[in-house]
Amino acid sequence: MTTPSLNVRRDGVAHPIVFTALMVLVGLNLRPALSSLAPLLPRIEADTGMPLLAIGALTTLPVLCLGLFAPLAPWLSRRVGPERTLSLALLVLALGLGLRGLATPAWLFAGTLLVGAGIGVAGTLLPALVKRELPASADVMTGVYTMALCLGGALGAGLSIPLAGVLGGWPAALTSWAALAALGLIAWQALMPTPTQRPPAPPRSGNTRALLTQPLAWQVTLYMGCQSSLAYIVFGWLPTLLVERGYGEAEAGWLMGVSVMVQLVSALAAPWLARLGRDQRPALILVLGLIGAGFWVLLQGPAEWRWTGVVLLGLGQGGGFSLALSLIVLRTADARLAGKLSGMAQGGGYALASLGPLGIGVMLDLGLGLTGITLALLAIVAAAMAFALLAGRNRRLINDQAGRLMVR
Repeated sequence: MTTPSLNVRRDGVAHPIVFTALMVLVGLNLRPALSSLAPLLPRIEADTGMPLLAIGALTTLPVLCLGLFAPLAPWLSRRVGPERTLSLALLVLALGLGLRGLATPAWLFAGTLLVGAGIGVAGTLLPALVKRELPASADVMTGVYTMALCLGGALGAGLSIPLAGVLGGWPAALTSWAALAALGLIAWQALMPTPTQRPPAPPRSGNTRALLTQPLAWQVTLYMGCQSSLAYIVFGWLPTLLVERGYGEAEAGWLMGVSVMVQLVSALAAPWLARLGRDQRPALILVLGLIGAGFWVLLQGPAEWRWTGVVLLGLGQGGGFSLALSLIVLRTADARLAGKLSGMAQGGGYALASLGPLGIGVMLDLGLGLTGITLALLAIVAAAMAFALLAGRNRRLINDQAGRLMVR
């Protein structure tokens, strides 16, 4: 049993250092299940005989599930508590990763569905838990959590092929990530925060339906959706697009892996950068500009600039996602509202984001070419900038004394 002086304060909440470590460990689990699939798609296609349309659906399904299951997180949290809900999400994630290793199309889709469900619920809970446990530094701690997400994504992309070689094939490589999920579950169960007092029930008018009437909530949601669409296009299709450009498969995999690894830097730095201004709009426009420049250099620019494009894309996407999560905690007055906005922004945002990988797959199947795809990517960047200019303003959702939800 852990000593109270290390991991428990007087109110039963985890020590900040312990909670931060748990947050990082959980964050490490929320991207390998997605990023480890793309480098193995050619082998999966060859071994299973799945058509290109089915392969495209396999890349789209987890993102769609993120959107479908994220709204369940606040509902489950109210009934069994956010700590037990996160434990359940990690268990579902581990089971899904195990099922994908059974290596048939049916089990691949079933496992991927569970993976998306587990990640959708866990990813929605973390911003609210950060807001509750570390309210004074919630935006910076969100950057730390996002850095863990990016590291997990980089590990998934970079280690998939080596693991397949060491473990004897792609099924074992996909299943191996269940061990990390199991480790996260054990650590969370042993050291998770356990507040002895729950916050009072929210006013009736402060429910999700009221949140749906607030333009600020929709602005955060639509920004989340646009930047997430770009992120999952990278996870699902960037190696394929780079091969289409003329790079070899091995180099395309390295380019993707380096891009995801670079995200670590900006994921941690972006919330600090956002603190320098009166609001988050300058930082948001900067990171989105880097994303657009990175896509253009990689898909249209000179080949000798490709590593520059990788760095630009990685810096932009790491900062873009970190700021998206930061907006959830910065645009809300308390942990309960942060949980509700997180469910809305990640649920609706990921449902919107699933159209990105699907659309790129359709464009590739129709043979529209890299120029058309690049224009589509830049259009998504432009839409993200428009919503960022609205969501990045220094405003907060708050319940007034009568319990009405308002913006201040």
